[in-house]
Amino acid sequence: MAPHDLRRPFKRAAISDQQRRRDISLQRQAQHRCDAQHQARCLAFTTLSLQNDSAVPKPESEYEHNGPDFEIESEAEEKAKDFDVREAASLKGPEARRWFAKQLMLPEWMIDVPDRLNTDWYVCARPAGKRCFVVSSNGFTVSRLRNGSLLHRFPSALPNGARTNNNSRSGQSYCILDCIFHEADQTYYVIDMVCWAGMSMYECTTEFRFFWLNSKLVESGACNDPSSYHKYSFRTLIVYNCDHEGLKAAYTEPVLYVKDGLLFFNKHAHYESGNTPLVLVWKDENCSQYVLDTDSKGQIPDQQQVVLELLDDGRLATLDDPPVIFGCLDSDFIQKTELRTGDLLRFAINQGSLCFKDGQLERADLNYIGKANRARAFADSYSKVMFQYAARHSPLRIEHLLASIDSANEEGTTRDADMVD
Repeated sequence: MAPHDLRRPFKRAAISDQQRRRDISLQRQAQHRCDAQHQARCLAFTTLSLQNDSAVPKPESEYEHNGPDFEIESEAEEKAKDFDVREAASLKGPEARRWFAKQLMLPEWMIDVPDRLNTDWYVCARPAGKRCFVVSSNGFTVSRLRNGSLLHRFPSALPNGARTNNNSRSGQSYCILDCIFHEADQTYYVIDMVCWAGMSMYECTTEFRFFWLNSKLVESGACNDPSSYHKYSFRTLIVYNCDHEGLKAAYTEPVLYVKDGLLFFNKHAHYESGNTPLVLVWKDENCSQYVLDTDSKGQIPDQQQVVLELLDDGRLATLDDPPVIFGCLDSDFIQKTELRTGDLLRFAINQGSLCFKDGQLERADLNYIGKANRARAFADSYSKVMFQYAARHSPLRIEHLLASIDSANEEGTTRDADMVD
């Protein structure tokens, strides 16, 4: 196959401005300096003390039917945004979920191929399971789901994570790991490190965090088999440079866990709470059980469905910040159906009814179905809607990702040859 043929598959019409937002995110983190140590301490002790604990975790919205989901609410109430430790720990119900959900760094769905994928990104196979924070402090360890509810409370070999290793650490020492709990083997797979032995990693690059994670976690003994003083085992993921060989290995090589797609990390990204285009998730039928969303019966509906939030002016918005507007309901319909601001509404997208111009959504043809399930806490993100739409009509396939890497390599070789000439 000729080189120009390799480049054809991924040269599709733009359906997002994801690359522009990636560039903005990198610029913002280079300019923005926050009190990362305070942020880590706040998260650690809120995780430990958040009220409304339960030995049985509360179900996350539509987790059972739609597979693991990465989304959070972007328009939490102002009073749930900037609490200190004591105030955040006193939150309950929706406010607690809003506050805690905003602490995880959650990937967008990959809807276009990032620039410099072959040089600036890592890739790994994502484990299927429950996304959570694991915090060790004061001689015990807790894990909490993204909605703040307790998953496990247990002793661990993490710094200050059990009474047996508490004396060797300062009382202020704590550890925060971003994990996925894999039910089948009762193992925490660590996908990122937020804090280690009281040292914040928020403003460290992905490259540094991953190096620190792989060296420190093994040293701690947390990767050892479970024992009476270390109830659950922790494992790191095999992370590859996202070149041609690395991407193929992440996609095809067997792993100890059930795969749920691939995760892509920008090497220069800091740990940023909330949705970020500097971490991406991608799936297809060969590496995930959940590619297309299913309904409450586990069936894939004939038409794609989307959940949007009703704003006070009748507009229908995603959870993004700023939100993407998919349409508007007239006041008569809102009054007749007794809808209220903030309601989450479910719509069906008519076949081929999303139109784009210059990477922006221009028009959406939606059919109202009804209110979303009460257990549902958040609207869909724009990237999720677009990924689901593309998966039904023109999916971004592994061949497209590999072709983009090959194309970038060819362009780099050509530039090098031109410089020599």
